[in-house]
Amino acid sequence: MLRTISGFDRIGEENAFAVLARATALAAQGKDIINLGIGQPDFKTPAHIVEAAIKALKDGYHGYTPATGLLAAREAVVRRTLATTGVEVSPENVMVVPGGKVTMFAAILIFGEPGAEILYPDPGFPIYRSMIEFTGAKPIPVPIREENGFAFSAEETLALITPKTRLLILNSPANPTGGVTPKAEIEKLVKGLEAHPHVAIMSDEIYDVMTYDGEEHCSLLSFPEIRDRLIILNGWSKTWAMTGWRMGWSIWPNSQESGQLYDKVRKLAVNCWSCVNAPSQFAGIAAIDGPQDDVIKMCKAFDNRRKIVVDGLNSLPGISCATPKGAFYAFPNVKETGWPAKQLASALLDEAGVALIGGPDFGILGEGYIRLSYANSEENILRAIERIEKFLAK
Repeated sequence: MLRTISGFDRIGEENAFAVLARATALAAQGKDIINLGIGQPDFKTPAHIVEAAIKALKDGYHGYTPATGLLAAREAVVRRTLATTGVEVSPENVMVVPGGKVTMFAAILIFGEPGAEILYPDPGFPIYRSMIEFTGAKPIPVPIREENGFAFSAEETLALITPKTRLLILNSPANPTGGVTPKAEIEKLVKGLEAHPHVAIMSDEIYDVMTYDGEEHCSLLSFPEIRDRLIILNGWSKTWAMTGWRMGWSIWPNSQESGQLYDKVRKLAVNCWSCVNAPSQFAGIAAIDGPQDDVIKMCKAFDNRRKIVVDGLNSLPGISCATPKGAFYAFPNVKETGWPAKQLASALLDEAGVALIGGPDFGILGEGYIRLSYANSEENILRAIERIEKFLAK
């Protein structure tokens, strides 16, 4: 038998894709499946973005691009960052990468090794913990609690930092909970991080435009005191419905104090993915610089669906659902149903034809919850809630 490195015995998966595959297989057998499991907008990429990629192909942009991304694409990210955060960054600190996960992979790979500790949100995006364990570093969960509005607690987070802590991962607006951490809590965290200059921060801000009920996204870029150890993760996939384009961006420090992180991730690009394909980068420029009408419509649709989801779930026996403040997920509490969360999600798929994700797939503290993506039509959401109600009434 061939022998692989031990890291692959520790690496996990993103179960949303397993649920998608199962739902697809059931649908192929003729079963009517309503998929509220996968985290991608159900809208098409806006037409002007598609046309920009087609034009780039017709204009002959078929070759390699710089490992860090086309300068024009990085400059577009600079403009977008200034418009959304009020912070000016240099294109020399921007990386264009093939999807949001690449930034997680790179940041965790750079800081993770046996003996190191990396803090990550729990419940949180499963790839955080998976990659931490792959590197041999010790994963330290930062509790994300329903009673705290699914925001992280600065006090609780800071208390987990030790001399072994290398990296702190944050995510707001959050997957899977829909939580948005208030600016005051972020300010408290940043103030506390002054006592821990050895800790880098990766802020996953991929859902930055998707906030509701007057909530505003507070980017960690707003705090110059941590800029030399801050990595920003963002991208095109959620905001412009471009999940399949595999287009992400990140902002990295490159000072001597930061250990020249940008140059390190550039070397990773050279050794691994080489570059992002040229036509997609032209599409990304068009997304940022073009009309935002479709983005506004999509976010309004998500807001309307969010209200339907919360009202519907709270009407079901044994289920309570806190109102999500961001992203396009609800994270209802199902403890009173008497079902373990993953078993409930599995039964709902097999018996009711509703695809959801069990909370434990997002961390230890996910038990007792399921994730529902409302990136689906209002009609399908209402049908799904009816099916869940009938299933629970059995």
